Amino acid sequence: MDSSYLLLMFLCMVKCEWNTNDYLKREHSLMKPYTGSGLSMPFWDFLGSTVVTSNYIRLTSDLQSKSGAIWNIVPCKSRNWELQVQFKVHGHGKDLFGDGLALWYARDRMIKGPVFGSKDYFHGLAIILDTYSNHNGPHNHAHPYISAMVNNGTLYYDHDRDGTHTQLAGCEARFRNVDYDTYLAVRYENDKLTVSTDIDNKSGWKPCFTVDGVRLPTGYYFGMSATTGDLSDNHDIISVKLYELDDSSTDSVTEDRSNIQPAAQSFEPPREHVDDPKPSSMGGVKLFLLMLVGVLGVFAIIVVGIILYQKQQEKSRKRFY
Repeated sequence: MDSSYLLLMFLCMVKCEWNTNDYLKREHSLMKPYTGSGLSMPFWDFLGSTVVTSNYIRLTSDLQSKSGAIWNIVPCKSRNWELQVQFKVHGHGKDLFGDGLALWYARDRMIKGPVFGSKDYFHGLAIILDTYSNHNGPHNHAHPYISAMVNNGTLYYDHDRDGTHTQLAGCEARFRNVDYDTYLAVRYENDKLTVSTDIDNKSGWKPCFTVDGVRLPTGYYFGMSATTGDLSDNHDIISVKLYELDDSSTDSVTEDRSNIQPAAQSFEPPREHVDDPKPSSMGGVKLFLLMLVGVLGVFAIIVVGIILYQKQQEKSRKRFY
């Protein structure tokens, strides 16, 4: 056998050995066909309004007040990873639609809540894809909008401010109602969080934002959830792929990441909070009666004024007789 060929084979084996940690983790991934025996999905649970079909997993349909989620049943032990999600958000609304979906790397799974179908005051990371078109107060970005939030269980997601008081970073992303596949990549490597999109049908990743100094523990769960309110959309998950990344950091061997608290070095400055106008506590009947009393009062004043004027005129005429 040719010695050059043997050398090539040896180099290939070395390269393959060196790259063993940079590969697809099937226990954290979800691809067609989704179902196993019966209605179950291998390695995944689902709850709420979630419907599993042969082509997609629909977290919510285009109906009001729906909430659904899917959660991986296997905790992630990898310190560095990249999550790639193929998804589709679409509906009949042209100007009004919502609410959105979220990708999770969280301690607690399968718990319904107000944050796009999952619990508030969570532990972990949330990547939020906010599509709510009826904007909550003033801000300097359009919707849909992608943002990241890291929580140690003490923070709440403020819908009145679109979560901007706790977001790490964000970017606009027009992924709704397009006629091609849309993708999102969340890469966590050596305490750096990078979110990228492929929503322009160009088969390439476009940077959304990067944040340094993000510390996430190992052993949390991946999940996807979505919700609708007065406004609605179809929120579909088509595929989920989790890649473990080769770890080149020097401190990864010595540091135990299983018990650390999720943390981030900085947050974006929040925009001013503007309270929504509070509806009147006075009911419709009470308001009508109050208006009626006011009209009658004005009418009575006018009548009394006319009577007094007439009497004054009569007195003036009597002085001339």
